Formats: sequence, structure tokens, C-alpha cells
Amino acid sequence: MLHKKIQFISLISLLIIVGCKEEKRVDQTTTTSVLELKNNYAQGFKIEDKETHKILTVSNPWPKAENSYNYALIPKEKASKLTLNKEEFNGLIITPVQKVVVTSTTHIPALELLGVEQTLVGFPGTDYISSEKTRKRIDQGQIRELGNNEGINTEVLLEIRPDVVVAFGVDGTNKSMEIIEKAGIPVIYNGDWVEKTPLAKAEWIKFFGALYIKEKEAEAIFKQIESDYIDAKKIASEATSKPTVLCGAMHKDIWYLPNGTSPEAQFLNDANTNYLWSSTKETGSIALSFEAVYEKGKNAELWLSPSYYTSYDDLEKSNNHYSQFAAFQNKTIYTFSNTTGRTGGVLYYELGISRPDLVLKDMIKICHPELLKDYKTTFFKPLN
Repeated sequence: MLHKKIQFISLISLLIIVGCKEEKRVDQTTTTSVLELKNNYAQGFKIEDKETHKILTVSNPWPKAENSYNYALIPKEKASKLTLNKEEFNGLIITPVQKVVVTSTTHIPALELLGVEQTLVGFPGTDYISSEKTRKRIDQGQIRELGNNEGINTEVLLEIRPDVVVAFGVDGTNKSMEIIEKAGIPVIYNGDWVEKTPLAKAEWIKFFGALYIKEKEAEAIFKQIESDYIDAKKIASEATSKPTVLCGAMHKDIWYLPNGTSPEAQFLNDANTNYLWSSTKETGSIALSFEAVYEKGKNAELWLSPSYYTSYDDLEKSNNHYSQFAAFQNKTIYTFSNTTGRTGGVLYYELGISRPDLVLKDMIKICHPELLKDYKTTFFKPLN
């Protein structure tokens, strides 16, 4: 599974067979007016309430997606009375969902926050899941292992027959998902990872709320996360200094860093730091040579997220030039790679999208420890 970089990703297309043998087209112009449930930050999906059913539209499931995907969410008690033209939708889904397969660990917290984790029946790469609550269900055999995200074990998936598969896609091509759809199991694509801001990513809990008829609960949960994030940002604004920050590490001959418009850079900005590449406007990561990064970042006071490295020894063994940075010499490097679940799953890749408030507080604690004296970080720890 793409847990290390894109785990924050997911995808769903839904096709539920409603028990009428005879399909009759309903003229939607005869129904009441559509009420769109507005998002405050997220741009990749929207939900419209037509009273008899809801329409979930995913407009940006992956970067540069050319098409939108529309799903009809039909309450169970109305399923036998309502007939829709299937050709107008990418899937018909009966709600609330009773059995679900999700394909990214970033989906696990949403299920748990909404109190519907018991509906999860399968996952590709269960070892990557950190949550103790969900791990217990895995240990009890209530969640089936589905292999890996690039090649899901469709035989097992068809055996457990979920009501819907929530997937993510990088470019819209996934043979496993095509097989699942052809078998009559709805697949819906989740694009939370494509959003441009931390709060926009977190707002995708409303996407799951719609699948479980828990829109009010999802709204309340998100409002609390938003409030905590804004409060933390206000605390950070009280800092009297801005430490200089370096991020990332080398991959082969290229050093990848977050660009200045990325969610990662926004965290650093909201934490009131001086991220050395905050003015960059590139799409995606910045790709630089070691020399270019060293010239600008050799004296950075802090170094956050040095790729997957978990210790100073590992970092130096991979490239002894890393030891020339001030942050290496001063032991001011922090990583989330050491905060893992029982089976090795990195907690940040699971919970970070849903809880940006905790990510921001971590960064404030590291960059301005005097502002959050009693706070213990959730994800980031000093490099071993």
C-alpha cells in the first residue's frame, strides 16, 4: 500500500443493486429543490440533499482528474420506493453502510471518530494500521487482510462482499477496482490527500458522515478540530522569535522538500516558523541537489521530517554529509517515523490527516516549547 506517501489517499465508486426488478426513471425536476451542504475548506467533494436521497460528488479524486464522480446515497427505508436512473450516477449506495472496505489508513480515524469502526470488514495491508481499537478487531479476525493496494486480493474481497469499497487513486487506473466494480460492488474514490490545506483534508470526515447518515456528528467533530487548530495557531502567533526550519532528505541524488504552498508548509507557517523554502510556488515537492539545500539550510535551527530515517546513525550512514548541518550537530532533528503502532504502522500516516490540530500543536511544541509547556507531542519525537 502507498502508506508512506499517499496513505492519506482513497477512492470509492458505488453501485448498489436495489431490489426492484423493474427500473423506472424518476423525473428529478418533480422533486423538491436541492440543498447543497457547504464545505468550509474542502474543494474535492460536495453533498447535495434532495430529501429523498443525497448526491455525493467527488470532483477531484486525484491530481488533474478530468471527470467528476456522482454517487446517489439512498436511505435504506426509501430504497424500495425510490427508483433512479443508474446511468446518471457512478454508483448507487444504500445508507447507512453496513459493511465497508477502506484502502488507506487515513480512513481509519474517520470511521472511529464517527463510531462506525465495526463496519470495517477488510483492509489491504493490515500491519500498517496503528489504532489499538482497530488492531483488536484485526486480531479477533473481524477484519480480513486483502494483500496490497496495488493488487488487492479480489477473491477474498468478493467473499466478504462489502456494501462499498472506499478507494484512492493516483491517476484513475486500478485493475483491482475495475474487477470489483464489474462484480457489482460499488467503489467510491476518496480524494482527501489532494486537498491544499490541512483543514480541507480533515473536512473529508463529512464524506464518511454522508455514507453513514451521520452528517451532524461529522459536522460537530470537524468544528471541534477546526476550533482547536485555530486556537493553536493563535498561541503560536504569540511567539517572539521564528526558528529557521529545514525539511526532508535525499532520495537517491535528489533532496525533496515541501513547496511553499503545500499543507506541510502551511503547518510551519501557522506554527510561526521561518521555513526556508516558504516562498516557493512549485506544484508538488521541490526537487533540489544536496549542494543547493546545504547552501541555504546548513545553519537551520530545526530539521523536521528527515524522510524515513529514525536515528542519527542511520542518517549519517546514508550520507555522511548530513552531519555538516547545524541541526545534526545540535541534535535538533525531529521525526514522526518512530511513532508507530504494534505492527510498525506509522501513526502520522494514519491520524495526521484527520487531526491537523494535533500536528500543529506538535510543531508549536518543537518550535516554541515555552508556549505549550505541559503538552506532549503526538507524532513528532526527537530523532534517536
